[in-house]
Amino acid sequence: MTLEEKRKHARINSLNLSYICLDEKNKKIKQGMGRTLNVSESGILLETHFPIDTDHIVLLTIGLEEDIVDIKGKPVHSKTNAQGLYEVGIQFMGHDEATNKILKKFINTVNQKKRPK
Repeated sequence: MTLEEKRKHARINSLNLSYICLDEKNKKIKQGMGRTLNVSESGILLETHFPIDTDHIVLLTIGLEEDIVDIKGKPVHSKTNAQGLYEVGIQFMGHDEATNKILKKFINTVNQKKRPK
């Protein structure tokens, strides 16, 4: 079975991170830790213990190797996995060039480690 790839950027595995959910009025409504299932230059798939509504904004603090970046994102889809946890696809919004550079560096490093020798 083949699926047509619709993603703009390759996804890679990453680390745990913290997040804060804001409602439409920028009021903090929840905070937690999540596990990054994969990450690209344009978004992240986050596993959480609580659902995140697609009407909310998520402020992410991500540790990428020795760098820590803060990124704002918009949840675009969510589903419950077999373990009863939530998998939330978050599209990054408005991060700066310095953050983009760190993301690219991290993705390149991980991709090099995945290549067969």
